[in-house]
Amino acid sequence: MKFPEKSLQVEHFNEPLLEFAYAQRSPHPKDGLFLYGPHAKAKRTREIRVGVVGTSDGIAHFRTWARKLKSVVPVPPPGKGEKADRLHLANFPGLEEAFGISFDPDECSALSIQLKDIDRSTRIFNLNEAVDKVARLYIDRVDQHRRNDERSVDVWVLVLPDIVYERCRPQSKRTGLAMELGDFKKRQKAKENLPLLSAMGAIDQSDEAIFEDVPDFHRRIKAEFLRIAPTQLVRETTLAPGAFVNKANYPVRKTQDAATVAWNLATGLYYKTQPKPPWRLADVRPGVCYIGMVYKSLPNDPDGHACCAAQMFLNEGDGVVFRGANGPWKTGDYEYHLKASAAKDLLELVLKTYSEEHGGPPKELFIHGQTYFNDEEWNAFVAAAPKETNVVGVRIRPTGGETKLFRDGDYPVLRGTALLLDDQTAYLWTTGYVPQLDTYIGPETPNPLHITVMRSKDAKPKIGTVLDDIMGLTKINYNSCNFNDGLPVTVRFARMVGDVLTMGSARGEERQPFKFYV
Repeated sequence: MKFPEKSLQVEHFNEPLLEFAYAQRSPHPKDGLFLYGPHAKAKRTREIRVGVVGTSDGIAHFRTWARKLKSVVPVPPPGKGEKADRLHLANFPGLEEAFGISFDPDECSALSIQLKDIDRSTRIFNLNEAVDKVARLYIDRVDQHRRNDERSVDVWVLVLPDIVYERCRPQSKRTGLAMELGDFKKRQKAKENLPLLSAMGAIDQSDEAIFEDVPDFHRRIKAEFLRIAPTQLVRETTLAPGAFVNKANYPVRKTQDAATVAWNLATGLYYKTQPKPPWRLADVRPGVCYIGMVYKSLPNDPDGHACCAAQMFLNEGDGVVFRGANGPWKTGDYEYHLKASAAKDLLELVLKTYSEEHGGPPKELFIHGQTYFNDEEWNAFVAAAPKETNVVGVRIRPTGGETKLFRDGDYPVLRGTALLLDDQTAYLWTTGYVPQLDTYIGPETPNPLHITVMRSKDAKPKIGTVLDDIMGLTKINYNSCNFNDGLPVTVRFARMVGDVLTMGSARGEERQPFKFYV
């Protein structure tokens, strides 16, 4: 896209700072954790309770990996053509040293599943049934443990053979496998053999509820565990890439280096077991609340209904997911809009939770979405908010290759560069060259986000304030330990949250911490 030269106004927004223990600040999560520790660091090491479910080999791989977390996991030496000083990589100093938590790998609640049972279940003709059978192997083992063992578990680590990843996702090919008959036909809900009539004279169809869900193991597990505890799903090949090699003695799949894997999984373990996340934004204005609107079409719904939800995030970084009503929210190919009553109910639930935690309503409530807000839903949002709360609607849309910004030098545009189109609209590059890392982590010239301040209950905030906030929200993904994401957290996980909420197992969970979804 070309603009007249005089219309260009380019600004750069500084890298947001994060806060760690002792109120120390750093822009990089790894630096802050290495030097200071998590911002809510306890005086003593906290013991966390970890449960692990997998094959006997998978459990052994997890324990071996967990033992490595007790000490330094170094960055591997540079490969051919790589810089010796790769600033985007960092040695992992150890779980206790970086996060102040610990667990004994040999004392974990370890629940074993036979690989042959997983393999047989993945071969069932009907994919919905296959995914259900595999998921039940994991879910039933955990339910059995909860009935028989009084010790609670803070986080369940599900170690997956690669056949689960390959065969238990939507549209998994499963070609070349010797398939097995299950209870249902390959493509239909009807059973191969009709069950016996019940005492009422009706056919038992209760287990056909599996067809209400998308056949996806990840979604099914996350939805089922909303009632149990946070989960961390990890593939065996991630934990022990050297144990799975091809004929040429190379790992069958390329994984991140061991130090990066340690950082990411350790961050997830801390976030999912502690009351506060490992870092928070340092310079967020007080009394500000951000919510991301989530919509997802319900699978196999004859009326074409969708589920709606809201993700709420504060300067602490942690989030809560609120499930709204199902209804006819889809109004176009990529457009969703709530009816007035549903919009009002959802926002009232968010505001009630905020007020309970902070003793009053927020001063500003930013609603982030990827579509515009129509009059009916926006008026309902405004009606739900108290007079002291300014509600602001912001549309955030990723762009393709239609807009590029280039600069002289070997690297692309700086992360944080913004092209201001007017006082309500801008392009913001949340990916790009990062001087602190001396690199740009990306495959091609970065694309910007298109940001528009759509509506406001009271005075509209300055576009610079909105862009500053969005930059900060790209740094609170606690499921990894990256320098930043390309999308703010309010948008980044919208699809994932929607995927989980549309599963049948998620019904009845109106309000849950965000950590259960990632």
